[in-house]
Amino acid sequence: MSSQSGKKKQDLGLGPLPDRLRNTLTHGEGNGGDIVDKPDFRELNLGSPISPLRTRTGSGPTATATTSSSSGSSGSVSGRNSGGQNLNLPRKPDSNPNSHSGELSADSSPSAIRNFKPGHTRSDSAGSHKSLYSGSGSVTSPAANVLPTGNICPSGRILKTGMASRSTKTDVLGSGSVNYGHGSIIRGVPSSKPGLDSGLTNHSRGLMVGGDPVKRTGYSGSGGGDPEDLKRMGNDSYRKGNFAEALGFYDKAIALSPGNAAYHFNRSAALMGLRRFFEAAKECEEAIRIDPGYVRAHHRLGSLLLSLGQTESARKHICVPGLQSDPKEVHKLQIIEKHISKCAEARRVGDWRSTLGEVDAAIDSGADASPQLWACRAEALLKQHQLDDALLALSNVPTSTVYHSQTKVFGMLPEAYLYLVRTQIELAQGRFDSALTAIEKSAEIDPRNVEILTQLKNVRLVARARARGNDLFKSDRFTEACSAYEEGLRLDPTNSVLYCNRAACWFKLGKWEHSVDDCNQALRIQPSYMKALLRRAASNCKLERWNEAVRDYEVLKRELPDNNEVAESLFHAQVMLRKSRGEEVHNMKFGGEVESVSGLEQFRASISSPGPSVVHFKTGSSVECRQISPFLDTLCTRYPSINFLKVDIDESVAIAQAENVRIVPTFKIYRKGTRVKEMICPSPEVLESSVRHYSNLGN
Repeated sequence: MSSQSGKKKQDLGLGPLPDRLRNTLTHGEGNGGDIVDKPDFRELNLGSPISPLRTRTGSGPTATATTSSSSGSSGSVSGRNSGGQNLNLPRKPDSNPNSHSGELSADSSPSAIRNFKPGHTRSDSAGSHKSLYSGSGSVTSPAANVLPTGNICPSGRILKTGMASRSTKTDVLGSGSVNYGHGSIIRGVPSSKPGLDSGLTNHSRGLMVGGDPVKRTGYSGSGGGDPEDLKRMGNDSYRKGNFAEALGFYDKAIALSPGNAAYHFNRSAALMGLRRFFEAAKECEEAIRIDPGYVRAHHRLGSLLLSLGQTESARKHICVPGLQSDPKEVHKLQIIEKHISKCAEARRVGDWRSTLGEVDAAIDSGADASPQLWACRAEALLKQHQLDDALLALSNVPTSTVYHSQTKVFGMLPEAYLYLVRTQIELAQGRFDSALTAIEKSAEIDPRNVEILTQLKNVRLVARARARGNDLFKSDRFTEACSAYEEGLRLDPTNSVLYCNRAACWFKLGKWEHSVDDCNQALRIQPSYMKALLRRAASNCKLERWNEAVRDYEVLKRELPDNNEVAESLFHAQVMLRKSRGEEVHNMKFGGEVESVSGLEQFRASISSPGPSVVHFKTGSSVECRQISPFLDTLCTRYPSINFLKVDIDESVAIAQAENVRIVPTFKIYRKGTRVKEMICPSPEVLESSVRHYSNLGN
């Protein structure tokens, strides 16, 4: 028995990408270690360029199949393909083992799995479709249990005078696109079943297994020793949407009869249903190797290659000399070729906005399974300082198997280009060692490409400069560390991590204006860079720019609500801002417990203190009050700039009467002695939402 022809290729290693947004706070971590300085009481440790900032823990339309007439019997029908076009191809000998009866004729485009139109054997591949992945744009995955469109085994009844009396079973034609002579009539399948042929091939000379005639004796119905019955069982599973099960049956059929092109063709349809398009393409190649005139295999392979973005290879199968081409596929090919060509030119001159537009157009036109196009989309987004979107685009790159091709993309081998893009993203995240590993792999795949070799040299120099800067910083040689980081920035002027590291040096040297400038550069490149935002806020505090500092700390507080250091820094910046405005601040306190108030005068004084005040009106006997009190303690820690008070209305009747409180728990929020919000029996979520709102408003 021979092995399966569709072996998986080596994984690129482009697995799940590094943590994003909140987890990007440790840029530079892991490559040289982090430097941790002791903060004073009023500001965070911002001295280290690599010290970690603690974070909180924390359908498409249903496709159908169709039937169509097909050649395959000797003399009973004309040699026409499923589309009714006479191919005028030579007849095969009667003993040919490659009968295509029972073949799956799912449309060759992966996107066509979702876009079948009744009455067509091929879907309109240029039509609207959902994407294979969960990424952005117009791309989504096909719905589960949806059959690829087209014919599983296009079939039709043979209604000929004198034949009906020979058998009570329905004769169904095989779906081969070429006239293979005797042995292609399948019996026992009602023609009302669209697109399915699960019958046995009636070979007049015995069952062909690997080209040798053997007799079907002792068959128990399990399909264990008859490839035709395994194929039939696979077709049944495929029709029900059980693609993995169908694949298993086709694998067994191929193991028994590896020389049957239809089995490989059917296997490609099951792989398409599982969205394993690279392997599906390899199965079509194997079917064509066995039978070079296999029209449907050529068409499916061409459409698969087009979906994978390999236009040059796709053209060889969409436009096969001597075979009729599908005009829609040809048009689709021309459109994708045009967009890819324009994309390559825009990338060459560094016009990343146009590059992104052309790559999106190519993906939307049908090349939605192309790893290279998704990688190009990630690269274009990264060059426009949209790191989060670039990470999302790169996550859409198919990585389970690679369909190897020597056709170059942007002047380099496809796999090498994927590693080149990954290198750039790793650098942008400050993962210098990972970037070096990726670019070395790229150079190993395509060792003569000038762009890759240039990038390899730069990455090595940048990583060396960054490591030297970190070592100098640890030795308190901040001026020399600045020079080292500056050397890295000359080689990689858009590296936000190097800007942030140099800002730490300026901070230590007391050059806070320079520190703010470098943080601004880092945030311009990577807007979600929390560490740069934190360092800029601290530098503004040193410059007594309290308004800017409060604004940055408020952003950090929203992103990191459980970070006490950020909360304390925000509180002190707010105190200094109010003090600079001449406001009273001596009663302001940071955090602490919920204050108990019993007298009316004490109550009025408390709600008139600087900052918003949240008052919990309660009773000791209320179960609801006892349940929500611990949550109020949590809010007191999370929002230290808020004054949290509690009033027992049974013990403080005067306060209850003055505030007209009859139901508990009741919460009221005051600003400068005036009630601005009242909530009766709120949920914890509603309560925190209101507290957060007034905390951000300040005094």
